[in-house]
Amino acid sequence: MRGGRHRRGAFAVLLAGLVGLLAACGGETDTGAAGGEGSLTVEHAQGSTSLEGTPERIVVFDLGVLETLDDLGVEGIVGVPEVANLPEHLGEYASDDYTKVGSLKEPDFEQVNALEPDLIIVAARSAPAYGELSEIAPTVDLSVDTTNFLASATERIETLGELFGKEDAVRDRLDALAAKAEEVASSGAGDRTGLVVLTTGGKLSAYGPGSRFGIVYDNLGVKPAVEGLSADTHGDAISSEFIAEANPDLLFVIDRDSAIGEAGESAKQVLDNALVNGTTAAEQGGIVYLDPTQWYLTSNGLPSLEAMVTAVGDSVA
Repeated sequence: MRGGRHRRGAFAVLLAGLVGLLAACGGETDTGAAGGEGSLTVEHAQGSTSLEGTPERIVVFDLGVLETLDDLGVEGIVGVPEVANLPEHLGEYASDDYTKVGSLKEPDFEQVNALEPDLIIVAARSAPAYGELSEIAPTVDLSVDTTNFLASATERIETLGELFGKEDAVRDRLDALAAKAEEVASSGAGDRTGLVVLTTGGKLSAYGPGSRFGIVYDNLGVKPAVEGLSADTHGDAISSEFIAEANPDLLFVIDRDSAIGEAGESAKQVLDNALVNGTTAAEQGGIVYLDPTQWYLTSNGLPSLEAMVTAVGDSVA
């Protein structure tokens, strides 16, 4: 990997005379990536993939992964999906400098093949295409386990650090992220009840612990206002009456339509009614409109994770 930095286990310590050999051949890492100067084996959501050296032509089918690579200054990205409402901070990838390789859910296999990539990265929406894409070039699935979101996202980001020689920068930031999350969780967040809702097309869904937005409860310490909510990707369909009955101290709101550029009622319009306005959250300034891009499109990206933890921390301060 770039920079020639390799982690050495206890075996290398005991056999100090073989340190040079181990550095060349590589040792197993704790992030699912192992190998040496010429090879790397990556453990991921759909198995393991072997790579030869640091990838130099990369096709990315996930916005959170793209955000992380961009933020870390990784070079070699040649193909990205066509996204109608690309987040502003990723705007440069809309240019013709990057070949468009289909959508997040439907890859253009011919375009991908023509790019001759040495690494393809899929996750979440693009994960079902893993099989076909892996026939074109080495492919890894960096989908996040939403039932254990923060730990899984951290592991995936560590893997990216290993792949592109950014271990130190990634480790420092993830350590800071973990410390911030612990700070938020111990700051009194558990003394307040919360409910995470998503609005789309004028409708409402609620999310509880172990869900895609479960970080609010599972890692940041907010007490669920309602027990037993589904961990399903789409959450539980609810109404304003449900919110009124739950009466959370904090109401965290994600506007999906805003995230994807869909026209229609905004989250504020959907929630502007007597039932919601009568809740403790509304009366005490506890309705928190979360950044829809960070929470819906790029939540597995390192910068987004950092901002998400900060946003919840600010709301419970």
